[in-house]
Amino acid sequence: MNISIVGTGYVGLVTGVGLAEIGHHVTCIDINEEKIRKLKKGISPIYEPGIESLILKNISKERLDFTTSFDEGIRFADTIYLAVGTPTGIDGEIDMTSFDKASNEIVDSINGPTIIVIKSTVPVGTNNSLQKMMNERAQHKVTVVSNPEFLREGRALSDLFEGDRIIIGSEDKEAIKTMERINTPFDIPMVITSPKSAELIKYASNAFLATKISFINEIANLCDLVGADIQEVSFGMGLDKRIGSQFLQAGTGYGGSCFPKDTLGLLQIAKESGMKFQLLQEVIKTNSKQQKILVKKLLTKMDTINGKKIAILGVAFKPNTDDIREAPALRIIEELSNQGALVYAYDPIVEKSNKALPQNIRMVDMIEEALNQADAALIVTEWEEIKKLKAEDFKKWMKCPIIVDGRNCFDPNEMVQLGIYYQSIGRGGEKKSLVLK
Repeated sequence: MNISIVGTGYVGLVTGVGLAEIGHHVTCIDINEEKIRKLKKGISPIYEPGIESLILKNISKERLDFTTSFDEGIRFADTIYLAVGTPTGIDGEIDMTSFDKASNEIVDSINGPTIIVIKSTVPVGTNNSLQKMMNERAQHKVTVVSNPEFLREGRALSDLFEGDRIIIGSEDKEAIKTMERINTPFDIPMVITSPKSAELIKYASNAFLATKISFINEIANLCDLVGADIQEVSFGMGLDKRIGSQFLQAGTGYGGSCFPKDTLGLLQIAKESGMKFQLLQEVIKTNSKQQKILVKKLLTKMDTINGKKIAILGVAFKPNTDDIREAPALRIIEELSNQGALVYAYDPIVEKSNKALPQNIRMVDMIEEALNQADAALIVTEWEEIKKLKAEDFKKWMKCPIIVDGRNCFDPNEMVQLGIYYQSIGRGGEKKSLVLK
């Protein structure tokens, strides 16, 4: 089928590449001329393992194209996917500016019967309001379908091709058949719901996972107080099939482009519906507190960090992505800088030129450079090359081997044996074998 994708951000680009890979002809539209110019050369604007090779492959097979023109991009489309950003403000208000602008561009360019697929994460009722607008303004029949995405950054391609389910929110039988025909090659179970249910499934799924993360982090904090080991507790819990082992890894809290945005968004949806979602309020509050826990642990050892060199290992909110939106590292760096620390940060993917990085840090190219003569090191992102560090490396490079491990990457016993002060998350508090001044 001929499919257009509006928006070449994380969701739009991965979706477009995936649909091209299973045989559809896909045209991706974006108003950013520089981005489109690079995409035509196979250069991805996002870091996602494997995506550039698929872009080049499908361009060469003439199944994938990119343009800044809505008229050109939609001219032959049977189906149009809306995959533009819908950010959430601090107050939880969902910003529909880009979505509404794209919708208006689409309605003026449609030249035949069309299905519009909402891939963006949108408030409940958006499908109905967009359908009403299309009924009033479109010159041809338009059917709006909700089709939320469930892509994890760093694993988006595997999620696309090996996902758990495809949600199709529609009550139009012909549109449902078309969506089934589009997605059948993925060989993933399809679930048909009402549009409003599809819209809420996305928010509810992410909010539930965020709740699971906040819960296990609170259990980890309790483990530190009572002397239990969160890794043993999580393992024992995860064996219960009703609970499962995923998202039971204690750490510095959730971040990224989805969980923070969608928990606030769902809270706002509930508020506008007259409901106080107290559980979700506590989840958000707990996560905010957890993002500061490494600094709190560090200050139990160091009376002051003013003028001290502190190494931050990992800046991205998770491995295999360069996304630092709402990353715990940003909150940690802010806390350290406010107390006068000299922050040296290392991340294998995040570029120094990233405009979202705090200005009061020094990004370095090598782990050794970050650790060299450091007074303390905080492990924030569990990149493989960070996890491969040896206790001896910290001992050799650092001025004072104080380690606060926010991802439980290392064996406390190895650290203790070398006389390293070591704290992690939920493994019984500090681990040390000598007093460091």
